[in-house]
Amino acid sequence: MNIIDGKKISDAKRAEIKERVSKITKETGKVPGLATILVGENPASQVYINSKIKACENAGIKSFHRTLPANSSKEEIISLIKNLNADSQIDGILLQLPLPDNSFAQDCINAISPLKDVDGLHPFNAGLLNLSKNWQELIDKNVLLSCTPSGVIHLLHASKIEIAGKTAVVIGRSNLVGKPLSMMLLANDATVIMAHSKTKNLKEVCKNADIVVAAIGKAKFVTKEFIKDGATVIDVGINRVDGKLYGDVDFESLTNANVFVTPVPGGVGPMTITMLLENTLKAFNNRK
Repeated sequence: MNIIDGKKISDAKRAEIKERVSKITKETGKVPGLATILVGENPASQVYINSKIKACENAGIKSFHRTLPANSSKEEIISLIKNLNADSQIDGILLQLPLPDNSFAQDCINAISPLKDVDGLHPFNAGLLNLSKNWQELIDKNVLLSCTPSGVIHLLHASKIEIAGKTAVVIGRSNLVGKPLSMMLLANDATVIMAHSKTKNLKEVCKNADIVVAAIGKAKFVTKEFIKDGATVIDVGINRVDGKLYGDVDFESLTNANVFVTPVPGGVGPMTITMLLENTLKAFNNRK
């Protein structure tokens, strides 16, 4: 087993971002700003928000945090978003999901200016991802990409794992991970199979893949029997079972296997916030 050290790769990327922020601040006299919005008091969401605020401070990015009560209406949330859209100090807006009432979450995301959509979830930015010809075009156009999927791509690039011409299976079709990651892998010239709960013979489908991404929310679902010799396994899952944290991959079953694999924790997780910082910088440059 070869472990892909997400924390090490993330730390290196954050150091690079900090250097770029410092340079921008010296040259322009302006500081990139990120606004975070937390609706309600979900403990897990509070932890995530605090991590994002701390990461901003460490990178030299100015943090603006706003809280709303759990019973806030869609109109109240959108009103706050519109105020942040109009604030010239703020380059990026992140609405922490899920909302207490998640039925109107997409309406709230749609209210965020596409130029400040650092989660890459606005239809405009999702559309740019889908319409781009290749990865270089996405880079050249400074497209704001969904953070966790772009973090996965960065892990693969930093680990010198070849994507072009390889077969990649993404298990999961969510708007947060599965769909955008499939498009990003395709932009990197992989042959992509999107698998999900209705996929037949899933084990056999995965067994033929060079890259397997597990993003389904089922602890230890992907076992050694899913993975061929020499494959790369990316575990996006975060599952709490009896107070312990597990990924979607049965990590221990791969101990003696000839594979590259991301651990949980310490794999994809650190990259999500790192790419949020990267998107905030992109947004600053795009708006400038």
